[in-house]
Amino acid sequence: MGRLVEKNPVEDPQRAAIRVCRNGPYVLSGNIPVSDQLIVCGDDGIPVRWEKGRDHPARETCSLCRCGRSGSKPYCDGSHEGTGFDGTETAGKEAYLDRPDRTEGPGLILWDTEKLCAVALFCHRAGDAWNLTEQSGDPVKKATAMEEAGDCPSGRLVAVDKATGKPVEPGFGPSIGLVIGPQKGVLGPIWVRGCIPVESADGRAYTRRNRVTLCRCGRSCNKPFCDGGHGRPVPKPEVP
Repeated sequence: MGRLVEKNPVEDPQRAAIRVCRNGPYVLSGNIPVSDQLIVCGDDGIPVRWEKGRDHPARETCSLCRCGRSGSKPYCDGSHEGTGFDGTETAGKEAYLDRPDRTEGPGLILWDTEKLCAVALFCHRAGDAWNLTEQSGDPVKKATAMEEAGDCPSGRLVAVDKATGKPVEPGFGPSIGLVIGPQKGVLGPIWVRGCIPVESADGRAYTRRNRVTLCRCGRSCNKPFCDGGHGRPVPKPEVP
């Protein structure tokens, strides 16, 4: 799992925070580092690894676009105000996190909270994470299953080592990754890493997790979290 560990340049991680604005952007505070994160695919088109892209200028506070229409991406330029963007948060109280599906094998348990899926597709490498978990008595297959679960940006998949009973998590410090998919022109979600607290527009704290993906196309049905909407065809405007 060492391939995903990144140094944490935040001077005071306790100040890192994200606030969702009502029908507006995400406001970051605490000088959180922001960088592009590219999905790299193999010859078969299936994602195999992450590759860090450019770093964006560090800022004590900044606003990231949530509607998908800013001309200054990844930053907000106020476009949401003129487009009637509906950013209503529908994620509720996240009760689904308490009862993930389980796949169990000799060496691993794989927790799967499907509602969190951001469709990054790392889980399909080498036969897929579920099959590999069932064959986790093989050290190579166990290691691959753990890598695939850890590569899942949304935290939908979490591998639990049966020898220790503990989840296997990448060692992220507080940071933001702007996911860039392999498809031309497709921008993925905002990848929030390192247990940064996310606060709703009404002041409610979402569950703090090491890996979270926030919608930045404005089309998720599970706002503020990504549900893979960026990969769906854009609806055509109705003709009067």
